[in-house]
Amino acid sequence: MKRNILITGGAGFIGSHVVELMVTKYPEYHIVTLDKLTYAASLSNITTALSAKNHTFVEGDITDAELVARIFKEHNIDGVMHLAAESHVDRSISAPMVFAHNNILGTITLLEAARKAWEGNYTGKRFHHISTDEVYGALSLDGGKFTEETRYAPHSPYSASKASSDHFVRAYHDTYGVPVVITNCSNNYGERQYPEKLIPLFIYNIVNRRKLPVYGTGQNIRDWLYVGDHARALDLVFHNAKDGETYNIGGDNEWSNIDLVKELIRVVDSELGNPEGYSEELISYVEDRAGHDLRYAIDATKIEQDLGWKRETSFEEGLRRTVRWCLNNREWVEEALQRK
Repeated sequence: MKRNILITGGAGFIGSHVVELMVTKYPEYHIVTLDKLTYAASLSNITTALSAKNHTFVEGDITDAELVARIFKEHNIDGVMHLAAESHVDRSISAPMVFAHNNILGTITLLEAARKAWEGNYTGKRFHHISTDEVYGALSLDGGKFTEETRYAPHSPYSASKASSDHFVRAYHDTYGVPVVITNCSNNYGERQYPEKLIPLFIYNIVNRRKLPVYGTGQNIRDWLYVGDHARALDLVFHNAKDGETYNIGGDNEWSNIDLVKELIRVVDSELGNPEGYSEELISYVEDRAGHDLRYAIDATKIEQDLGWKRETSFEEGLRRTVRWCLNNREWVEEALQRK
């Protein structure tokens, strides 16, 4: 079956892994990547797709209603995988209006384009909105995990913008019948992640003997998911989930920030041939981030039972793979850091 799928944010970190997977796995599909090519994106992330016959790249903004409508019409789009978003919490604290504009209005623009293009014939159509576990707020250290039924309680401008976009996606399903699915994932890591996020930034800092700034006491806990496993999950949900469903995608892999940093130091020092613990002196505790959620953890039981997805990449394997990629692609990292 031939499909015409629009992937937004496809030149970014997670999006590029999804684009490369879809272009390679489904040669009969036509994949259209729409990306604004902001600081966190690069065409170098999708080199395989750019040379593929079943792929088209469009540079543009998801809030540009005229452009989005034209893409739907010209390419006869019947599926959307919406990953385009501002995603760095620290940036959202200093520039909340940018996050509201791109994450909320951008999502509504895409929903409107889909509703108008598909109205009267929703059969075989799909709008897949990729979101975050941060919409659920925070968990205590005592246990428990986020499920698909967890009440929304966002604490940062970033998570609030994603929560709002989630609500609009559901509203378009309930009000207009737009066939939607939503996924909420835990922290991703892996190759091609822009080095403002913890893992690639700290790899860079360790290599260059720079400070490793740890918020507060470093006891905040995150659940880490390898990006390749996430891309596989998104593929499964897009093709197999029922309309209106929500799926949580997590790595079942909780680490406190300080333990993660020490593990990262161990792996990087090992790869560089440094003595064990050599770079721990770089750790520097800094004032905690405003509204810093204590703990996130995903219960992925639903996607495992309904769709048969399981994490395939162990954290040790994924982390070492990520470190080696960063070490072997230092020019990519340096070039990325020039984009502000």
